[in-house]
Amino acid sequence: MAGILVAVFWAILVSFLAVVLVRLAQTLRAATKLVAEVTEQAVPLLADASATVRSAQTQLDKVDAIATDVQEVTSNASALSTTVASAFGGPLVKVAAFGYGVRQAIGRRTAPEAEPARRAPRRSVIVGRTVPSARAKKQGGRSSRGSKD
Repeated sequence: MAGILVAVFWAILVSFLAVVLVRLAQTLRAATKLVAEVTEQAVPLLADASATVRSAQTQLDKVDAIATDVQEVTSNASALSTTVASAFGGPLVKVAAFGYGVRQAIGRRTAPEAEPARRAPRRSVIVGRTVPSARAKKQGGRSSRGSKD
């Protein structure tokens, strides 16, 4: 009787192992199929990615060349600006100052003598404070701003 039990036990064990091996074979076949499909799709994607990287590198080289040219143009414009400022800046300031002086001289010559009397009285500044003019003192000792004593 013990021999029959051992034979039945071994038969069940072998059946169980056969089912496990069949399932394992199916899983391996599915994994192989999946890897083949991924490989079929990945190879073109990698080729496209490689082409994109090459194109980006080409564009970066062009941008680098443009940036170098822009830097050179900027340097030339700065040099030109400095040259123009040094060549024309001083004489233009002198011409403008001369013109201002001529206008002031003509203005003084054509203005009537009574005009300086119409000007507002001047105030003297001493250490950050305003000293009231003589006119404000005659009006009661207060300036138009009030006193800060």
